[in-house]
Amino acid sequence: MPVNPGIEYQKAELEAAKARTIEEKLATLRKMLQLVPKHKSSEKLVANIKGRIAKLMKLQEKQKQIAKHVSRGGLSIKKEGAARVCILGSTNSGKSTLLAKLTNAKPEISAYPFTTKKPEIGTMDYEGIKIQVVEIPALTKDFLLTEKGPLFVSVVREAELLILTYLTKEERRLISNELKAANINLSLIEYNFKENAKTDETVNIKEKIWKALGLIKVYTKQPGKKKDYPPVALKKGATVKELAEKVHKDFVKRFKFARVYGKSVKFEGQQVGLHHVLVDDNVVELHVKD
Repeated sequence: MPVNPGIEYQKAELEAAKARTIEEKLATLRKMLQLVPKHKSSEKLVANIKGRIAKLMKLQEKQKQIAKHVSRGGLSIKKEGAARVCILGSTNSGKSTLLAKLTNAKPEISAYPFTTKKPEIGTMDYEGIKIQVVEIPALTKDFLLTEKGPLFVSVVREAELLILTYLTKEERRLISNELKAANINLSLIEYNFKENAKTDETVNIKEKIWKALGLIKVYTKQPGKKKDYPPVALKKGATVKELAEKVHKDFVKRFKFARVYGKSVKFEGQQVGLHHVLVDDNVVELHVKD
């Protein structure tokens, strides 16, 4: 007799696959447990779900215990710019070199292992958009169980994108396993230092980062004047309303219409409303009521 899980169960299963945090994973697994058909053929599936829940609960408790032993002040890195990108890798995998190439940061670069003792922060400029880039100290086996592991992981959780640096397949596997152990499932870019360091691919890496972040840059302008600089960063699919909210909190209330220039309109200066969807490099004039 087949299990034949229903549509709602299948939806919950997809949610579980996309879940990032332990809390999100537990919530979706519990939902799956409620929705799975209860009969003899589903016993193995039910046991599997219960086992996954137990494993996550054990890990959750272990994280809480570790956090209690960490210094009270903890580690707090304020998010700045349009997004946060974290560089992760094992020791001497090129993390600091990449950070220096991408940003204004000047981390200590050495042939000695474990040179980076704390997160190093830099700012990447992509055509006027500021992106925060954070280099995390070298990952080791059972990184989450180290003294400062939970603190560094908390910084990573707030990122929109990860860059994985490595020299060998074994290092790549180590990083992947540590991310799974920490239940981190973010978009990522891989950077093999041996291959990428042969040529200066800084521009290409910046392009990859920008595309992977899923952002667009939009310029504002005043009537009769050139477009303003720097541009505003928005998520793909953002509307004129979201731009107006970023420019000024009262612009939506006083909104009259907008004139848009670029690929999202049929002709330059087309008049649109709040729900018009913007694309990369649009130029927008916001007109408000007196």
